Amino acid sequence: MTRSGTSREIVVGVDPLDPSVPTLAWAADEADRRNLPLRLVLAVPPLHDTQHVDSTPRRMSLQAKGREALDSARETVLRLSPGLPVATELLDGRPAAVLCRSAGAAHARMVVVGSRRLSTPAEILGMHSVAAPLSAQADCPVVVVRAPENTANLSARLVVGVDGSDSSRVALRFAFEEAGLRRAPVHAVLVWQRPAFALAGEESVREGSARILAAAVAEYSTDHPDVRCTQETRHGHPVEELARASAGTLGVVVGRRGRGGYTGMRLGSVPHGLLHRAECPVITVPGES
Repeated sequence: MTRSGTSREIVVGVDPLDPSVPTLAWAADEADRRNLPLRLVLAVPPLHDTQHVDSTPRRMSLQAKGREALDSARETVLRLSPGLPVATELLDGRPAAVLCRSAGAAHARMVVVGSRRLSTPAEILGMHSVAAPLSAQADCPVVVVRAPENTANLSARLVVGVDGSDSSRVALRFAFEEAGLRRAPVHAVLVWQRPAFALAGEESVREGSARILAAAVAEYSTDHPDVRCTQETRHGHPVEELARASAGTLGVVVGRRGRGGYTGMRLGSVPHGLLHRAECPVITVPGES
């Protein structure tokens, strides 16, 4: 997972087209809670038409707008958390790649970004897409924040998806750690689907799922006795059910890869689906390194 022993900063990706106050607030709150400094990073992507004579003035304009956005973001953070150490960094390159490099250089505890809820093709193919490639490649947890519709109705709990895989155990550990810092409960959810050619009946599959969930939770409940954890098994599609279970909560935590997908996938189908469906922050946790 992340190198927690040497983690030094919380890194925030700043989007000059959509400066997200909820994203900055989430990151500042996390930095305060963990007693870590904040690094605001803005990437200036390469121009498509670099052969045009106006490419240099256009690039200077983009850089100037980037500096303005960073200065504005820093002022916002300091209004929210006076005294918080905040650094800014304007870098050249595609945003997801730049944020991965910056987080690695900073030994970041996590990277926090906002999301404009791009369509799936745009998120995968667009030059400015950040959430999916960053969640797939960063060496530390990635938090994708959206503005809640009604903050007064937020439930003070973290939802974590469990499927018995090594990846979900790492996510469960992170969820307990985060909940302990927030003094919030954890709601662990395992979504089961009966295989088309299963020999066991539905009740047997449900009971087996409950046992897997209980065993996974017990492993970390012992290490975090002050964190209250509830458990729930659901039948259905993991993305749909986790999105429903986490609606209006502090966030949903998932491992980067679960039992689904194929060897070589960097981001599993469940975290990728939640990036487009969940109405709360999505926290994707990489596996052990």
